[in-house]
Amino acid sequence: MTDYFLDIEYNNIIYGEQEVNLKEFECCTFNNCDFSHCNFIGVIFIDCNFNDCIFSGSKINHTAFRTVNFNRCKIDEVNFAMCDKLIFEIHFKECILDFSKFYTLKIKGTTFIDCSIIAVDFMSANLTEVIFDNCDLYRSEFAKAIANKADFKTSYNYTIDPTKTKIKKAIFSLDGLKGLLYKHDIIVK
Repeated sequence: MTDYFLDIEYNNIIYGEQEVNLKEFECCTFNNCDFSHCNFIGVIFIDCNFNDCIFSGSKINHTAFRTVNFNRCKIDEVNFAMCDKLIFEIHFKECILDFSKFYTLKIKGTTFIDCSIIAVDFMSANLTEVIFDNCDLYRSEFAKAIANKADFKTSYNYTIDPTKTKIKKAIFSLDGLKGLLYKHDIIVK
């Protein structure tokens, strides 16, 4: 049986490995909480906000994120690929997502605003209409992803091979063209 929590604000909590397992949180806010030791199992977050939280290296398998906002969170080395895919909707603002994985996920319409997204795995993900607003995408991998109508115009350091990634009607800046032409060894000035 799952414990249910509605409209609660949690502040400055360091969670243990199994402390949040088999719990459902709806309309809850987490401020300055540390989830880095968690091994999430059967956890559901609905319409929740995470502010200044740490998820670094946490295991979030079998976790549902249904309209969840992460603000100024450290979420590096986290594998989102095993999350519950039903109504999966997440948004990130001023977060560190370095070395995380979104492999094969459908994250259509997700927003990444002012984030560090270094060496993130987006391979085979559906990134349709995703907004990368002022994000560092250095060494992130987009092979076999669908990035149609995605917006990269204010982001930087990305390298995307248009022969391996679907980018129909995606938006790029002139400065970002070198990230699309890198494999051709063309110099853009």
